[in-house]
Amino acid sequence: MNPIAMMRIKNLMEKFKENHPKVPLFFAAAAGCVGEGSIIEINVQTADGRSICTNMKVTADDLELMEAMKDMMPKN
Repeated sequence: MNPIAMMRIKNLMEKFKENHPKVPLFFAAAAGCVGEGSIIEINVQTADGRSICTNMKVTADDLELMEAMKDMMPKN
């Protein structure tokens, strides 16, 4: 990956953590609980009040992808 793009992503992630400090904590806590067969649900409520929701059942392939992505993230 392009080192400049990596630095930009790192800076954006730091800003995200500053703006939404509870979100990374939630994901860290949830990561220890998610296993094959877990259900992940995502709900978005738009500024005009509409709601969009979906869910997925976690598979072994999903867990493999999450591990690969975790290995790519910088260690803090």
